[in-house]
Amino acid sequence: MFEGLTTRLEQIFKNLRRKAKLSESDVEAVLKEVRIALLEADVNYGVVKEFIENIRKRTVGIEISQALNPAQQVIKIVHEELIAMLGEPVGLELKGEKPRVILLVGLQGSGKTTAAAKLGRHLQSQGERVLLVAADPYRPAARSQLTKLGQQINLPVFSIDTTDAPEIVSSAYLAAKRGGFTVMIIDTAGRSQLDQALMDELERIQSVVHSKEIILVVDAMTGQEAVKVAEGFQKTLPLTGLFITKLDGDARGGAAISIRKVTGIPIKMIGVGETLEALEIYQPRRLADRILGMGDVAGIIEKTEQAFDQQQLAKQAEKAKNGKLDLEDYAEQLFQLKKMGSMNSLLEMLPGNLASKSISTEEADKKITKTLAVIQSMTIRERRNPQILNANRRRRIAGGSGNQVQDVNRVIKEFYNMQLLMKKFGKLDRKGLTNLFH
Repeated sequence: MFEGLTTRLEQIFKNLRRKAKLSESDVEAVLKEVRIALLEADVNYGVVKEFIENIRKRTVGIEISQALNPAQQVIKIVHEELIAMLGEPVGLELKGEKPRVILLVGLQGSGKTTAAAKLGRHLQSQGERVLLVAADPYRPAARSQLTKLGQQINLPVFSIDTTDAPEIVSSAYLAAKRGGFTVMIIDTAGRSQLDQALMDELERIQSVVHSKEIILVVDAMTGQEAVKVAEGFQKTLPLTGLFITKLDGDARGGAAISIRKVTGIPIKMIGVGETLEALEIYQPRRLADRILGMGDVAGIIEKTEQAFDQQQLAKQAEKAKNGKLDLEDYAEQLFQLKKMGSMNSLLEMLPGNLASKSISTEEADKKITKTLAVIQSMTIRERRNPQILNANRRRRIAGGSGNQVQDVNRVIKEFYNMQLLMKKFGKLDRKGLTNLFH
């Protein structure tokens, strides 16, 4: 996500920090570079123009001349303007009579069905009783896909055999009301392009349920086309929010920056991976931090809190304080880590000075799998007492896991390093850990 833009901006600011004083021409040179970086990242031209002009007004004259550290002051201004461009965070409207209805709309292939399951899982974790509704009667695999996703996260899916989408929605609403569901998420049909038939059907669905939340699902990979799609839907439907999918696959990500500013529709959620856990509630300040290479350690902590079993985490935290973690704990942590998504999505949330650009995230994912294979080839006694792992045991474990002895040695060394690190961090609370990385 934003890899190209982040790299360019980091280099611009690195060069900026070398200057003890900044002249007006220095500022103009920086603004020119930032402008090019944003345009190359596929940010809307009009948005870039306004963004640069806002920074220019703030950096020329008084603010720069009075700054003790001009370079840091410029970076601070860019950061603040970036947050302003990304807009205020707006949550889902989940008040009123139950079930509260969330209508997902979008073009074919935008990822609506997966988005419905991701959102359902998230709301379920917040204590809501969620019903997924398969209201796409045209795509043969749509119903079965949503049903399979629902089974994965233990959410019921409503569907009936009819080609009339408003009828499906009407029946689902009655079923949700009778069943005591608090939220109903409707996965609607898409088209390969905007057409009147699609809009007419969506209007009919909306007339049935009067949803307070109409979320447009857009694919970040389509770039500025996503902005045009949003504007097209906005002409017919009172869109309340955006769900941007596949943001992890777009190294430029400019459409995500532009779409909020151009359309005025708030971004509410972003998809950052293929797994159903790979959903983030839109936080402009955190996104700005990541774009500028400042990281999002608070986001990592949140992912950890969501993915890890809290009772198990508390037990391990207590063991960590006393330096008593064993290889079974290590394996459990790695299993939970895999549930948080790919290493790519986690590493990009670290500040630029901590996340090495030379790390291959694909190799990191493979390394976790190999580490788990090594630990699973140990006996229970060995996992709980790693100090007994002599040369003979290590050779047996290597053979049993399909690895080399040096791989087993690496796993054991990394475990001891982790044990020391956990003992060091064991007494840090959430705020302390965040401050540590900033």
